[in-house]
Amino acid sequence: MESSTPLQLDQQSETPGTEPAQSGLRRSMGTRHLIMIAMGGVIGSGLFLSSGYTISQAGPLGAVIAYLVGAFVVYLVMACLGELAIAYPVSGAFHIYAARSIGPATGFTTAWLYWLCWAVAIGSEFTASGLLIQRWFPDVEVWVWCLVFAAILFGFNAVSSRFFGESEFWFAIIKVGAIIGLIILGGAALFGFHPLSTSGNHPFLLENFNTSAGLFPNGFTGVLVTALAVFYAFSGSELIGVAAGETADPSRNIPKAMRSTVIRLLIFFVGAIAVIAATVPYDQVGLDESPFVTVFSSVGIPFAADIMNFVIITALLSAGNSGLFSCARMLYSLADEGHAPQAFKKLTSRGIPLIALSVSMLGGLASLISSVVAPESVYLALVSVAGFAVVGVWMSIVASHFFHRRAFVRNGGKVTELAYKAPLYPVVPILAFVLCLASLIGIAMDPSQIAALYFGIPFVAACYLFFRLRYSGRSRKDQSA
Repeated sequence: MESSTPLQLDQQSETPGTEPAQSGLRRSMGTRHLIMIAMGGVIGSGLFLSSGYTISQAGPLGAVIAYLVGAFVVYLVMACLGELAIAYPVSGAFHIYAARSIGPATGFTTAWLYWLCWAVAIGSEFTASGLLIQRWFPDVEVWVWCLVFAAILFGFNAVSSRFFGESEFWFAIIKVGAIIGLIILGGAALFGFHPLSTSGNHPFLLENFNTSAGLFPNGFTGVLVTALAVFYAFSGSELIGVAAGETADPSRNIPKAMRSTVIRLLIFFVGAIAVIAATVPYDQVGLDESPFVTVFSSVGIPFAADIMNFVIITALLSAGNSGLFSCARMLYSLADEGHAPQAFKKLTSRGIPLIALSVSMLGGLASLISSVVAPESVYLALVSVAGFAVVGVWMSIVASHFFHRRAFVRNGGKVTELAYKAPLYPVVPILAFVLCLASLIGIAMDPSQIAALYFGIPFVAACYLFFRLRYSGRSRKDQSA
């Protein structure tokens, strides 16, 4: 429901290198940092591990279609986010967009939903890393590795935002290189060039797509029920908006980073999924081994499995690194709005919200629970919950853009004067909202993911109720002032 008060998103004109006027966070990141932060947040367990689940459920062709749809939705969301992020470039800004254009309760809920998304994602990345590293250290418990990885990522985030940006840049370089290697080597093998392979029955081109059960072995509903897992795989692209408050010259760097991110995600994700689906039979992929390891092993690259295992662990930790950054900034932004303890606003001399960072790391404790109870089954549940959260946030972003643009024009603004404008308004935000909603409806058909609805919907309701009881009176006073 649209807010009854006029939308007021102050345009902030800042020169490169200046700090945000409203906070002590420092604008120290450029375009390459933004791109790699987004890539780092996206390329993680969703591609390296959950892609196997998607292929097994949707079939080879269905998986490619599902990831194409996911990339299309990412484009729609990023187009809306770009306009909002430039209009109001503050750190952790999703909830501020929603609070100003829809209502303060929606902004509050969006913030905590996104925090939950990445808190859960951190746990799933730790768990996945611990599972993979057991290839070399089978006698060491998964939870031990979770603690080790938590300490490393906390250190990366606690130094400075630029140090975090640099670490993400090099993390992302490693895993992007692995994806390019998979596409080139796996693609060459599909054309019959695999001189190192000891197997004489390597699939040729797309023959794996025509399964014994047809193009869609589980029916087209198999594509629909995997939509949430696919959207989760693309979660992290919106991190550009989270980092807007620490970006130099946002009006130039944010649109550039968003365009580059969407194009790269389309090539890397769809290309990798196509090669995997064409190489590994859909009924032989799962969570026990990364499809990337399976493909490189089938090509016959010496020590490929061990090399890829290391790369994937690096990729998972990179995604967790971005997630921890996002969690801390969201808590900082909530505190700045007066909707979280003020202690979360305290910064170190290097501009790091250390208390918010420390509290966010506690979300990684979910990884310890999943590693003890049932790593593979609980891991899927964690992915579902995080997927629900990120889709909810995407819906909030596109709805915020819809109401933002409408209020902007109603108040006399000219669309031609916007530094960046999403195309085809209002089709883009409406279509994105409908597709996101369809993915949430689709998971009701999948018993392994329906827990996301059982947990996610009550969480959203609880946030609205808590805000109404705790902050609604204050919000009315603020609006009437």
